[in-house]
Amino acid sequence: MAGAGKERARHWQFAELPGVDLLRARYVQKTFVRHTHENFVIAAIADGVEVFHHGGADQYAGAGSLALVNPDTPHTGRAGVPEGWRYGAVYPSPELVAEIAAETTALPGTPGFVSPVLDDPYAVKLVHQVLRAAEEGNALAADTLLRVAVTRLLRVNGGPLPERVPRTAGAGVAARARAVLEERIVEPPTLERLAGDLGTSPFALLRAFRDAYGMPPHAWLTDVRVRRARRLLDSGVAPAEAAVAVGFTDQPHLNRHFTRIVGVPPGAYQRERKNVQDSQRGLLVPSGAWQNRQLSKTYAVKTAENPTPPSYETPSESGSPSDCPVSPSG
Repeated sequence: MAGAGKERARHWQFAELPGVDLLRARYVQKTFVRHTHENFVIAAIADGVEVFHHGGADQYAGAGSLALVNPDTPHTGRAGVPEGWRYGAVYPSPELVAEIAAETTALPGTPGFVSPVLDDPYAVKLVHQVLRAAEEGNALAADTLLRVAVTRLLRVNGGPLPERVPRTAGAGVAARARAVLEERIVEPPTLERLAGDLGTSPFALLRAFRDAYGMPPHAWLTDVRVRRARRLLDSGVAPAEAAVAVGFTDQPHLNRHFTRIVGVPPGAYQRERKNVQDSQRGLLVPSGAWQNRQLSKTYAVKTAENPTPPSYETPSESGSPSDCPVSPSG
């Protein structure tokens, strides 16, 4: 079995795609615990197989397919084959997806993805082209290709997200428990104390919370702590300070949970954010993006290995309708 030493990941942002997280990774032994994202997940599998628990069942995404997760939807992630999986992912905000849907589709309500796995090599190629353009500082190509990719996915696999209607009598109790945990994120009460304060039993609260939010209170709290830590890291707060501010015991405690949810350690995550902030102070985006001498050293190595400039033409496929986001028809 391939070793975890071959695992690698880069989680970053491109200044010209505000609010969109980007990821390139290869994982072998990596396991993502149950968690959620505030943004959409559009993960394009290049090779191998990813398995993720979603909607009550294991989903399998292999090469040429996409793993698609709507915002605030609990899911996990792990390798489905011994060699792991390699993929690229974009995480557009709900606001951006709604904007694209309104302009290019006729979807009613709040747009989202219907199936969590879509076999579509064409869309996979589009996602990887978005990442390549972002790596090279080509803002026009990155923005265009992202919108084309989201439009295609909404047209072939889009639908209105279901309204979140409380399904049980305990939904109100779960909501009050969530509010308490959000307020007391640093020093949360025990399950027994929380249940007692809300006038219910620990197991009744546990069942209600799982039903409402897809995970038990302690797992939900860890997910929220990591989200808040990300915001602090984005603002320049040191990882050790961010750990204590959101309720983790120390930085190693943050490191463990952050890596199991985000996929990279908080230090590496913050360094990429700092690179984005630095680039905003002096970003060059020439028409020949690979000639930009201010690109990172990492990209310079890649260019030396493959000096042929990439094509940003939207990939064509026989018999396929245009996916350029110009019309709500189709």
